[in-house]
Amino acid sequence: MKKVYKVSLIVMLLIGILGISSMAGLYYWASRDLPGFKNITDYSPPLVTTVYTHDNKVLGYFYKEKRYLVRIDEMTPLLPKAFLAAEDASFYEHDGVDFSAISRAFVANLRTGGIRQGGSTVTQQIIKRLLLTPEKSYKRKIKEAILAFRLEHYLEKDEILTIYLNQIYLGAGAYGVEAAARIYFAKHVGDLSIAESALLAGLPQAPSRYDPYKHPEKARARQLYVLGQMYEQGWIGKDEYNNAVDEQLVYKSMEDPSWQSGPYYLEEVRRWLIDQYGEDTVYNGGLNVVTSCDLKHQKAADLAVRNGLESSTLRRGWRGPLAELTPAEYANFLTSEVIPFSDLRPDKWVKVLVTKVSKKEALVKFGKYTAKMPVTSMKWCREPNIRKAPEDVRPVKDATKILKVGNVVWAKLTKAFFKDGSEVNFNQVDPDTPELGELNWLVGLVQRPVVQGGLVSMDPRSGEVKAMVGGYSFHSSQFNRATQAKRQPGSAFKPVVYSTAMDNGFTTASILMDAPFVYTDMVAGKLWKPQNFEGVFYGPTLLRTALVKSRNLVTIRLAQKMGVKKIIERAKVMGLDGDFPADLSVALGSGSVTLLNMVEAYSAFARGGTRIKPRLVLSVNSPWGEQLYESKPEVHDAISPQTAYIMCSLLKEVVAHGTGWRARALGRPVAGKTGTTNNEQDAWYMGFSPYLLTGVFVGFDQLTPMGKYETGSRAASPIWVAYRKKVEKDYPYMDFPQPDGVVMAKVDASSGLLAGPGSTKTFFLPFKEGTQPTKTAGGAGDDSEGGGSSSEDLFKQTF
Repeated sequence: MKKVYKVSLIVMLLIGILGISSMAGLYYWASRDLPGFKNITDYSPPLVTTVYTHDNKVLGYFYKEKRYLVRIDEMTPLLPKAFLAAEDASFYEHDGVDFSAISRAFVANLRTGGIRQGGSTVTQQIIKRLLLTPEKSYKRKIKEAILAFRLEHYLEKDEILTIYLNQIYLGAGAYGVEAAARIYFAKHVGDLSIAESALLAGLPQAPSRYDPYKHPEKARARQLYVLGQMYEQGWIGKDEYNNAVDEQLVYKSMEDPSWQSGPYYLEEVRRWLIDQYGEDTVYNGGLNVVTSCDLKHQKAADLAVRNGLESSTLRRGWRGPLAELTPAEYANFLTSEVIPFSDLRPDKWVKVLVTKVSKKEALVKFGKYTAKMPVTSMKWCREPNIRKAPEDVRPVKDATKILKVGNVVWAKLTKAFFKDGSEVNFNQVDPDTPELGELNWLVGLVQRPVVQGGLVSMDPRSGEVKAMVGGYSFHSSQFNRATQAKRQPGSAFKPVVYSTAMDNGFTTASILMDAPFVYTDMVAGKLWKPQNFEGVFYGPTLLRTALVKSRNLVTIRLAQKMGVKKIIERAKVMGLDGDFPADLSVALGSGSVTLLNMVEAYSAFARGGTRIKPRLVLSVNSPWGEQLYESKPEVHDAISPQTAYIMCSLLKEVVAHGTGWRARALGRPVAGKTGTTNNEQDAWYMGFSPYLLTGVFVGFDQLTPMGKYETGSRAASPIWVAYRKKVEKDYPYMDFPQPDGVVMAKVDASSGLLAGPGSTKTFFLPFKEGTQPTKTAGGAGDDSEGGGSSSEDLFKQTF
């Protein structure tokens, strides 16, 4: 008996040794090429970079995988429980491997003859997703178990669960629970209900199969399973279970604002970020970027530029239909242009098919709707002619001269009517009303602009760029005319010239001759004969009036007296970065600059002498809250406070009595200057107050005349005014403060001397202390001293 006992003991010992050896060999075999796992502890998955406005509203996102990093304490408490109920109920009990679950899966797989079921824990799933291949094999499962066991002894349970909930793919492009909550319920994870949490928890097993948008019944069945598991585990009570089962889920995606409001602003930020941190970090690094953008300003700017360019294109006349269809093509067009009723609102643009035309109107169709297009909406449809302004031609009064049956054109919706003739109130109508399919519309003929433009608006006190628009449609062209297009500013450059004059012996009351000017370019062998815009010569002119009325010939003579070099030096001191020709044409804005750069230069006037660099990005933080970048105002000395104030006063006069007159609509102290280049190729308006500086540019991408009278006043300043009207009331009434060293004097308009009893026209002008006129005008013909120029000097200027 003892012998049998000994033999049995030896056999058992040998079996144990063999088993241990086998296990050791199996462990060695599976673990010899294991990847390192410690990098999981420094979890850094691809994350969405979020760009915010200055007041923490989302401007847009950059990403390759739509994933937002969230902590467990930011989630609704039962969301992690729901995932554990579905995937790993014993998560907090095991050491990374659940042997009972593995046993169940092993038996199930033996029955089916293949690997059909897994017993992976949450920890093992993390290992599989982040370190191993997705192959289904026992070797991979052993590796997975070994690494899971190691990871469990390296991280806390909540840390592992946080990684899992942020890493897991949940369908519809959503990586992690925060992205899924936004995509399926338009919520953040802290706001999810139990029913919604259970729905999300059911997705990891097969995100496509249980997609609630595509397969709501399967998603519902899976959700009920998860709720049942939560109830069995005791994580929710009976009432909570019943309420969750009865809850009607509403599937809705959180709106993505990217490339909607301020797309050019967002694109400029994107390019800056890539330049600073590289493309991989921008699209995967989960940066939190705060910009200067203000959505109220940005939306107002977007609308102002769009409307302004649309008005501009109408002033040039009708370019013709988009297409001409045959009757056989009508049905295909109408079915392809179906627009949801929710998108049909007044001012919406739609493509329409002309079905009938009479002298008074055209009948058109789009989708299932019919519409009338009255000839009054076509009065702008003259034949394009850049030598004629709209006021030079008669308005169109016959629709048959413009449209014919089969034309496809753009139309703007204006009103809609029910069959009984009553007008539709879109603020009250129920979208499910059957009668909406039988509406009759009133529309107007429109056309998309080819002309482009840009707008930049900055707070000159801080340099924060509140709004930026770089063109008519970002989706059609991503080229940013505010930052990438270098164009001639024309007369918008003149304040640089006149500020130089104020520091080189001239005053607002200095007089120069407005008379014909001929310049011979000996190198090129050409004559240059500049003219005023009006084609008229005005004789002796105060510098005040020359700037207010934008007189080219006076400006050229001023540049000739000072020297071009001083003007170019001043331009660079004011921050302008361009190629400035070293000839007199530079005084008329022949150097090419960007709109953003012009805004920076004008900040020297608005700020009282110092210029400030425009700031788009205020700060950049990592997803963990580490500050990577913080913008500080970058201020540089440019001109004296006295010169800045004198220029502000003169530019206020441009608004009050000159080409910037449209800005008077604000009813506030505003300084501004228009700019127009040769043949109306470029139109500018630079306008500012102490709290807001805004520049507008309009022009074709290729240098092309925009047409007669398409000046800074007509083409650009209406855009400026439309934008500023939307935001002006957000600021208190404020004028430019007068610094020490500036005195005001009442000046005779004809002589530049102090106004006397016989002065018929006078101006109240600013002077640097000590440069103001000292003699009083006694009448016409006085030689001026201390004020304008002498008669002899004016005579010499003429020849």
